[in-house]
Amino acid sequence: MYSKEEWLLIISIPIYALCIITEFFIGLKQRKELYDWKDSAISIWLGVTGAFLDIIIKVVTLGVLNWCNQHALFKPDLLTYYPILAWFLVFIGQDFCFYWLHRSEHYSRVLWAVHSNHHSSEKYNFTVALRSSVLQPLYRFAFYIPIAFLGFDGLTIMFMFAVNQFYQFFLHTETIGKLPKWYEAIFVTPSHHRVHHASNINYLDKNMGQVLIIWDKLFGTYQAESETPKYGLTTNLKTYNPLRVMFEEWIKIYKDLAKTGSLKQRVKYLIMPPGWSHDGSTKTSNQLRKELNKKR
Repeated sequence: MYSKEEWLLIISIPIYALCIITEFFIGLKQRKELYDWKDSAISIWLGVTGAFLDIIIKVVTLGVLNWCNQHALFKPDLLTYYPILAWFLVFIGQDFCFYWLHRSEHYSRVLWAVHSNHHSSEKYNFTVALRSSVLQPLYRFAFYIPIAFLGFDGLTIMFMFAVNQFYQFFLHTETIGKLPKWYEAIFVTPSHHRVHHASNINYLDKNMGQVLIIWDKLFGTYQAESETPKYGLTTNLKTYNPLRVMFEEWIKIYKDLAKTGSLKQRVKYLIMPPGWSHDGSTKTSNQLRKELNKKR
């Protein structure tokens, strides 16, 4: 008997494959190079590696969340008596917590080292959705502890995460333009997520939402798509070596730590936003935006 997550995986694989093939032929028809198959191979490798680690860490994830659920502030058993309300609350809670997980990965250097490989492709297509932040399962569950303390078990929380990740797959494409205004006002769309994956200065660290864009609008990280996105990192890797793609930012952190003997500055290289430097030799996204606005 398959679990809900396993059924979702079984259903999603052929859907993903069909979407990738369809998008590839759309690119051919439009004479656009939407795919670089070496780059896509890296994305798939990272996806498989991340899924493998996720399976290994699942015992820890469910153990921690279920322990918190057993010590919840209250246990209304909504899934039994009010299932529609319960799934709605889990969806809202999971999406809210994911926003802060994702935002933390963009504003803390050590978490960015994990997440940066998801942004490292200079292409933007459905295979990029598979380009997993491989080490994320090591800490992801910590951001979902508040939902467990509100009375929801680990399996329910992580199933909702899987459902919302399924939605996110369809955001990674250039073949879908802007959607109706009412939809763009509430939900994350391909247009919003193109901004998120772009290295344009005005687009850096924007649109962190998983399914709902309302969190970005509430907490000041929203940016509409107003100029052509340039995908990838601010300094691209220029390599198809999967290990380099996965660990390049960690190597950069090591080199930055060697620049200073100050313990305080070394700690800052780990916890401050990407681009922070003790000597101003590199800039954070906010610093880059300020410099850009001064030139205008």
